[in-house]
Amino acid sequence: MKSDVEELMPRLLPVEVGDGTEDLDLNGPPRNPREYLRQVQLEASLCPEVVVAQIDPKKLKKKQTVNASVAGCQAAPVGFSPSLRWQQHQVSCFSDIRQSITKHRNHWSSQTLDDNVLMPKLTDEEGWKRFCLGEKVYLGTSSCDADTDPALDYSKVGFPPFLSIVSRLNQATVSVVLEILISWFEERDFVPQLGRWLYALLACLEKPLLPEAHSLIRQLARRCALLRSTLESQEDERLSALNLLICLVARYFEQNDLADQQE
Repeated sequence: MKSDVEELMPRLLPVEVGDGTEDLDLNGPPRNPREYLRQVQLEASLCPEVVVAQIDPKKLKKKQTVNASVAGCQAAPVGFSPSLRWQQHQVSCFSDIRQSITKHRNHWSSQTLDDNVLMPKLTDEEGWKRFCLGEKVYLGTSSCDADTDPALDYSKVGFPPFLSIVSRLNQATVSVVLEILISWFEERDFVPQLGRWLYALLACLEKPLLPEAHSLIRQLARRCALLRSTLESQEDERLSALNLLICLVARYFEQNDLADQQE
């Protein structure tokens, strides 16, 4: 009579049952294919059908599962969220820019970079912060816009995301730099250098999104919404940029639960 296991999973390689099973040595190598299959069968017959793991709960205290938040964005204060028409216009412009980058990527990536443009290695987190934001922002000495610096020393104010630069970034680098900048933004204020790079990286981010990128852009939108909720005036220069990033994540990348709704 067949066992329950054999009823559910019939043998694909049936082996004749004969005398000599007791002579099988499970500790030694099989001498032929038939003996190997008989060893497998014998080992399986000696295994219990149900096994209960003995787990020490004390060892799990420091290895608890981390639950990722899927909450939506912080609601905008009254009068701080953009109109639906504005959002649709921004998505349309963003889509055109993405298509242009894709179309001309080979051209821009073949352009020669200036000698002072030394792009960091992929794993150089601190190097990317300095490269994108500049030493003034990275070191916290100033948050002034690069356009107001007469010397235009990119090592001080950060390299703008020129097409000749971003066109050289593959998707792995785009995701890594995006993660670095968003992590920096989580603990600091919004600055123009950051906004330019976030917009450029989103423009280079290919769809459909990988899970890591999906999580990153949602994190970005929530951070923008949280910062927006603290603004005291609709004239704050950060408001438009924050609204734009939330709009692109929600409307273009279809994270609809994060979208600003009509007031």
